[in-house]
Amino acid sequence: MGESGSAKPRWLAVDLAAQVLTLFQGPTALHRWPVSTGRQGIGEGEGSGRTPRGWHRIRACIGAGQPPGAVFVGRRPTGEVYTPALGRAHPERDWILSRILWLCGEEPGVNRGGRVDTQRRYIYIHGCPDECPMGIPLSHGCIRMRNTDVIALFDRITPGTRVWLGVGAPPGRKEVG
Repeated sequence: MGESGSAKPRWLAVDLAAQVLTLFQGPTALHRWPVSTGRQGIGEGEGSGRTPRGWHRIRACIGAGQPPGAVFVGRRPTGEVYTPALGRAHPERDWILSRILWLCGEEPGVNRGGRVDTQRRYIYIHGCPDECPMGIPLSHGCIRMRNTDVIALFDRITPGTRVWLGVGAPPGRKEVG
C-alpha cells in the first residue's frame, strides 16, 4: 500500500552512497534491499547516465502478473524471459526485467521539468539479470534490483508512493532506517 489507506504512509529511500533501498511505513523501516545505481554517479542532467537526487513519486507500476525475469522494452513486455544465454546473445541490451516502478520528480528545476526531468529521462526502479552485482553503481541511471526483490517491493507499494534519492537521510529525517 502506498500513500492511501494507511495512517502512516509507505515511502522509499534510496541511499546512493550505501547502494541500499529501504521501504518505510512512517518512520519505521520495514525492509532493506541492495541496489545498483548510476555508473556515472549522481546527477540530474538528461543523457548523463547519472541517478537523480531529491524527492520523487512512483508515476506507474508496470509488470503486474509478468513472470520473474520478464523482459521489457519501452515499458512493454517482449514475451521473452531472461536467461544467461539470452544475455550472451544480446550483450548490448540494457536489461529491464520483472517489474518497473517509473519515477517522476517532485522538485521543479531539480528533478522535474527541462533537461533534469526524471520522468522524461525514463528513470525506473527495475529488475536486472541475477548475475549483475548489487552494491556497486553500474546502471545507466536507474535503480537496479534483484528480480525477487523488485517483485517483493512492487507488491508492497502503489503509484503515488514517495521516493527519496540521495546520500543519507532525506531533509527532516535524522537517519535512513
